[in-house]
Amino acid sequence: MSHTALVNLWFFLIAFFWLGYFFLEGFDFGVGMLLPWLGRDDADRRVLINSIGPHWDGNEVWLVVAGGATFAAFPGWYATLFSGFYLALFAILVALILRAVAFEFRGKHDQARWRRWWDRALFWGSVVPSFLWGVAFADLLHGIPIDASGNFTGSPLDLLQPYALLGGLTFLLLFALHGAVFLGLKTTGEVAERSRAAGERIWLAALVAGFAFLAWSYERAVTANDTGLVPGPVPLVSLGAVLATGWLLRERRLGWGFVATATAILLLTTTIFLNLYPRVMVSSLSPAYDLTIFNTSSSAYTLGVMSVVAAVFAPLVLLYQGWTYWVFRRRIGREDLAEGY
Repeated sequence: MSHTALVNLWFFLIAFFWLGYFFLEGFDFGVGMLLPWLGRDDADRRVLINSIGPHWDGNEVWLVVAGGATFAAFPGWYATLFSGFYLALFAILVALILRAVAFEFRGKHDQARWRRWWDRALFWGSVVPSFLWGVAFADLLHGIPIDASGNFTGSPLDLLQPYALLGGLTFLLLFALHGAVFLGLKTTGEVAERSRAAGERIWLAALVAGFAFLAWSYERAVTANDTGLVPGPVPLVSLGAVLATGWLLRERRLGWGFVATATAILLLTTTIFLNLYPRVMVSSLSPAYDLTIFNTSSSAYTLGVMSVVAAVFAPLVLLYQGWTYWVFRRRIGREDLAEGY
């Protein structure tokens, strides 16, 4: 396979890893964000946490793979990304660590104050990454100060531009909606009903934010004349999926509602990657300074070895993760709680 073909392959594989991460971790984050409102007592909060307990750490594997693949396949992209976004990525890392620790430590003591602190860690450990991932991906597309040498020349405040903040809000609301629908499917009793009602309340805000973000993205793409790879139906179907979610929630068709929220997240992320291609980071200083898949990639040999490894192990990982979801597919209610956690 030629170097050009391998470079294209790995760009779209990395996009696939991010799609998987946002789809799976999206409802994890949504559950964490909804914890203070849907968990009226400790038993309810335990039901919410247990609904994602078997899956949250496996879902984060997609982030590790996406980061590792970027480092190996596009070291130039990785270097500029981490130098420019280091504060945001550090905040995400701290939030994810606190979130992981909260899952493990919350049930170690049967004290209300102890559990409240870890509940707060779960909440902020879900809110912060959800918002900052949206900010980061919107910044990749909108552009940040990158010079001719591929160095980030701005400050962290340059990342907090209005378009990026709207992207962060859109991701936050879509993940919250995704989590509410997931809980409606995964739990029973009053928790399931409150989750469905919460989804109805979040839905309109997610629809408005999604419309505004996609409209702004289209306007930006037209102005920059880089709409070539984005088929019109992709963002429209994403928005239509959010619109359909409201009706599906009212009709209590939560299975299709989950498909709809997943479709919205997947196609929104797809729109961003297709708008980027063949770039990986846009320079706000000059189009000549944009980072692309060609000027940031590894050698053909490296990409070839990576392709062989991915072809062998990726199907095994997908099969294993699918098996875990099948094993833990049963709904969870208060009656299923064990002593302690």
